[in-house]
This record gives sequence, structure tokens and C-alpha cells, in this order.
Amino acid sequence: MMKGSVWIAGGGVISGIGRNLDECMASFEAMRPGMAYMQHLHSAHAGTFPVVEVKAPNEELAALAGMPAHWSRTALLSRIAAQEAWNRSGLGNIADYRAGFVSANTVGGMDKTEEFMEAFLADPSKGKLRQVVHHECGAVTDLVADAMGIRHHVSTISTACSSGANALMYGARMIRAGMLDVVIAGGTDALTRFTLNGFNTLMILDQQNCRPFDDTRTGLNLGEGAGYVVLVSDAVAEKIRPWCRLAGFANANDAYHQTASSPDGTGNFLAMKGALEMCGLQPEDVGYINLHGTGTQNNDSSEGLAITRLFEKGVPPASSTKSFTGHTLGASGGIEAVFSAWALREGIIYPNANFSVQMKELAFSPVTAFSRGNDLRNVMSNSFGFGGNCSSLVFSKD
Repeated sequence: MMKGSVWIAGGGVISGIGRNLDECMASFEAMRPGMAYMQHLHSAHAGTFPVVEVKAPNEELAALAGMPAHWSRTALLSRIAAQEAWNRSGLGNIADYRAGFVSANTVGGMDKTEEFMEAFLADPSKGKLRQVVHHECGAVTDLVADAMGIRHHVSTISTACSSGANALMYGARMIRAGMLDVVIAGGTDALTRFTLNGFNTLMILDQQNCRPFDDTRTGLNLGEGAGYVVLVSDAVAEKIRPWCRLAGFANANDAYHQTASSPDGTGNFLAMKGALEMCGLQPEDVGYINLHGTGTQNNDSSEGLAITRLFEKGVPPASSTKSFTGHTLGASGGIEAVFSAWALREGIIYPNANFSVQMKELAFSPVTAFSRGNDLRNVMSNSFGFGGNCSSLVFSKD
């Protein structure tokens, strides 16, 4: 093992294509994206925009999470994925370690706040305070940390769509600094009317299934879910068979616009370049890229141009798993980190659903078929958020 490293000991995920990692893999292999009209979120746009909901009501999620059903869906999703990640790590009792929980989200308990406001506006005597006490993003993290028995360090990251990736970076730094032995890091977000209406106002929601990196793309599909990895130090990694290393990471910001990426993808380029420089790799060492790939005109173009610039000797196989899960916002970096680390361990390359027309400004196109047995040594995962907050992760074999 390479000393002074941060290792991935396990991962867990729940999304609109599966309640755990195995179910998600089955959906990828069967080419089964999760888009459908909303069933659990109540919205005036119910029959207009396809979304990728987790296929379960709160009562069912609460039973899986071992938490009260009246708590935020964001917290329920978080606990399910975080517990799977810990179980897959094989590390035993979490109380035996200096453990941290670094969790990202963007909506907090807003789903419950929306329920409160609907009842309160109709009749101020009907609003229930318990529906808003977990409104803040940090409250969701605290609920799950308490349920997991994590006491040494608890933090919340909220940097738009790069939140989950930045949670991994923060957790890795704490391990490298010798402050913690293990960190459960990733992100969670539930669908809310606030986010649906907000993205609709930006006019970047597709009324059909999204088509990342397709020339006919017209927007994204919102999704929900949670994804976490268990980051561990060298000393802890020696006790188990870790999946891989979190070898490199970087965050960059081109400060171009509040919601749009710079047309030439400057922030995207700098994040990817910085992540490779941290781990001493060249672009040609990357065997697969899990693209940010939202399906919007601006995002896919800027990311694609940045990739073309960095990988000038040839772009490796690349695809957007958001074509299956939808854009899960603060959860996306965590979910895609799990998918990327598992891809490296199992030699998997994921398909890009719904692709048919090559983008005119790019010389490469995404992979459209699921495959196993690929000889992957390094995998990159991109997460590029509003405000130019661009993050890239590189996972490597030992």
C-alpha cells in the first residue's frame, strides 16, 4: 500500500435506480434509467417534468433508516446510504475509531418546511413546529450523525452541485492531518418544490428524459438520493481490503456567472488538472471519466471543451450517470464518487443513456454500453456547481 494515503473502505448509495449499490448496478446493466413523472413530491408540475424519485414513500424509507417517518426525506436517504457504506467497509463498531461525518446537501429539511407552510398559510393554528425544526442543512447532518453514533467530528458542506465531492475532499484532509481515523463522506438531497420551481425558472428542465452530451439536449431531470464513501487512513486500511485510494482532488472557481459555467470551461479544466497534479498522473493515465454531464446546453459544452483541452492526446471512455439517476444536486458528487470507486474496483464502465446525436463542438462522444472487466487503474469523477464551484476527484488502485 502507498503510505500517507486516504483509502476508500466502502460505499453506499440510494437513488431513483436502486435502494442500494447492487440494485443501482443492475439498473445500469439493464439500461434502465429512473425517470418518471413524480409520485411522492406534490407539485403543480407533476405531469410536466420527469424526475428521478427514490421509489418509496417516507414511511418505507423510515423503516429502512430506523428513523421517524415525520423526519425529512433528506435525512432518511442520508442514513440509508451512510449505513450501507459503513456496513460494506467491514470495519465493525464505529465507536472503536475516531470517526467523522462530513455530509453535503442543498435543501436540508425543506420538504417538511413546505408541508408546514401549506398548512400554516391555510390555517395558522394547523402548522406543526416539528415540521420546521430540521429545516437547516446542518440539522440533517446532525440527525444522521447521532443515529450512526458519530461523535468526533460532524460537518455540513453546501456548495451547490459540487457539495458531495467537496465533502470527500474535506474528509480526506482531516485524515491526512491525523485528526480522524475514518470519515463517512458524501451527500444527500430530496426533491422539493423549491428546487423544482427554481430550476424551472432557470428554464433548464427537460420535459423529456435528459440526454447528457447529446446535441439535442434541452436540460436536466432532477433526481434525489444519497451517496457516501468511508474514507480511512493507512493504519485502518491495513485491516481490510479497501476498494481503492482517493488519490487526487482539486477545487477551482472561474467566477464567471452565478449559475452558468464559463463557455470555455476554465474552472472545469483547472479542477481536473489540479486533481491529476495532486496524484502525479498524466491525462493519459485516466481510464474512465464519470462526467458531470447534466444535460444542459451550457454545462455539457463547457465540460466537453475543458476535457478536450486537457485530454489532448485522446479522451478516455466517459459517460454521465446522471442520465440514469437524474441530477441529485448536493448528493450527486457523493453518489458519483461511490459509482466511480466501484467502477475502479470492478472494472466497470457505465453507459450514457439516451445518447444519439454527436455534439457539433466536440470530437468525442460518451460511452453508450455497460461493460465489465475493463483494466482501469485511475478513474476521474467531475462535479461542477453553480457559482463556478468546480471539483474533480481521482480514484486510483493501490
